[in-house]
Amino acid sequence: MSILILLDYIGTMVFAMSGVLTAAEKRLDLFGAMFIGVVTAIGGGTTRDLLIGVTPVTWLSMPIYLYLILGAILLAMLFRKVLAKWRRTLFIFDTIGIGVFTIIGLEKALAIGVNPGVAVLMGVTSAVVGGVIRDTLTNEVPLIFQREIYATACIAGALVYLLLRYIGLDPAMNQLLTAGVIIAIRLLSIRFNWSMPILSMPRED
Repeated sequence: MSILILLDYIGTMVFAMSGVLTAAEKRLDLFGAMFIGVVTAIGGGTTRDLLIGVTPVTWLSMPIYLYLILGAILLAMLFRKVLAKWRRTLFIFDTIGIGVFTIIGLEKALAIGVNPGVAVLMGVTSAVVGGVIRDTLTNEVPLIFQREIYATACIAGALVYLLLRYIGLDPAMNQLLTAGVIIAIRLLSIRFNWSMPILSMPRED
């Protein structure tokens, strides 16, 4: 098992847990929490696969993802109070998750001959759509539409990946460096409070 696959599994579980914890904060019932956990974990990859015409989608053709998600949901439900105190740790894994998912989505799109620009979009889709669905269903403004550097980090990493791929860097090293760029940008943006400009309408006099 490669490091990328292992991190993919971990990221999938963390996304599922984040969905359950969000549902718990909103006081949803057990079914609602399970549903939010599942769509958070698979939303990005499913959307990507459907857009590029890869069927059956990954979690249907590889049942291990469903087992990991269900296990993560159960753990999150049983230990939600403990996990709530580990938000910082989960944030780190979530950040690793978006880095890994960006690379996986990008590589999967490129492998079937998708234009590099569209492949970047597919990488970002893999990383952020699950969170968008989670936040929308729980009546929150999705994180990527707020000021935090989130999708922007994925885009930057994807562009670095394409550049390193163009110059012929070893694929494994490319994956490592790309994930590092995404994770670093995300962590530094939180540490130093970097944010995107806000678009607002001028006030009427």
